[in-house]
Amino acid sequence: MKLERHLGQRCWRLQNGTVDAWLTERGGQLAPVTFQLGNGKAVQPFAIAPWAEEKVAADTPQMLRVLRGDFFCAPFGGNETPWRGEKFPPHGEPANDVWKLVDGEARGEVARLHTRMDLTVRAGRVDKYITVREGHSAVYCENILSGMRGPMAIGTHPCLQFPDEPGVARVSTSAFAFGVTPPGLFEQPESGGYASLKVNARFRSLQRVPRADGEVADLSRYPARRGYEDLVMLVGPAKPRGLGWSAVTFPGEGYVFFALKDPTVLRHTVLWHSNGGRYYAPWSGRHRNVLGVEEVTAYFHYGLAASAKPNALNRAGVPTTVQLDPKQPLRVAHILAMAAVPRGFDEVKSIVPVESGVWLIARSGKRVFAPLDVDFLGAGE
Repeated sequence: MKLERHLGQRCWRLQNGTVDAWLTERGGQLAPVTFQLGNGKAVQPFAIAPWAEEKVAADTPQMLRVLRGDFFCAPFGGNETPWRGEKFPPHGEPANDVWKLVDGEARGEVARLHTRMDLTVRAGRVDKYITVREGHSAVYCENILSGMRGPMAIGTHPCLQFPDEPGVARVSTSAFAFGVTPPGLFEQPESGGYASLKVNARFRSLQRVPRADGEVADLSRYPARRGYEDLVMLVGPAKPRGLGWSAVTFPGEGYVFFALKDPTVLRHTVLWHSNGGRYYAPWSGRHRNVLGVEEVTAYFHYGLAASAKPNALNRAGVPTTVQLDPKQPLRVAHILAMAAVPRGFDEVKSIVPVESGVWLIARSGKRVFAPLDVDFLGAGE
């Protein structure tokens, strides 16, 4: 495999008859990815920052310069406060620094890209594997952390680009214990950032989330709340088991995006609603109709220090870090997938794994089968 310049970054390209994916050398960010859905539709769901090919300020974090699609975060979050002398960049070294190619190979119906990064803030290594399988409208992602000791906040970061039409898509997830907004302001108006949700508010349903103005927001429909940036965390079940999932259905377009995880590794889901609410550079009010559907074990977006120290969630027994052991590498796996859906398929209610894939079942009762290798996740082991 050779590096190619694409949308402002040096990238590796991995493709077959079903998926065409680009992975950036810097930050290991996955986008664009084009999925062939088998009904004549080719869909590229991931967001790419509007400044991707622009010159930005010298102090802009590398992660933000590249910003696109999905990337692995360790530690997940802003990391503004050091943790025991460790000062990480936003979302960690894997999201900012340069990855090295180990190998790329195709065997039969499987093609795989293997990259590696040696970490310096906390000495260790992360190996990234991106795999595509013929006939599967999916990208299989795994990041393996090795050689490190101590607490770590981890997360994925897939960001979807939506059509500029309010409420065109429907957001749903597997069961969560409760949802909560950040304990402090997500954006600071004096800095040119605006958020609409009530601070430190708990909720049980995405359809009824308290807003700062006393009204209620329906987070199951998006795009919404133009001119605002919002973030919520869906806290996973106390005893997770089986398959964890998030889904975004586009009924009018006839397709669904869904992400699968092992909920014992990635415990919670962070939803980042980015709809033009940041007016400072490089955002400048133009990062719109984007939803981050981020699977994490972390304390919101605050970084390692806030996740590892006592906080409102871990005091209640909710894990906000994983514990790394240099003798036992940690494998973090997730699947990003798409499927065509028929008319009347309104919103994903459940995703049921079977031997050769999954059934996506809508609230309307419609169902769709997607070929997948669910065993890749190791969920339930």
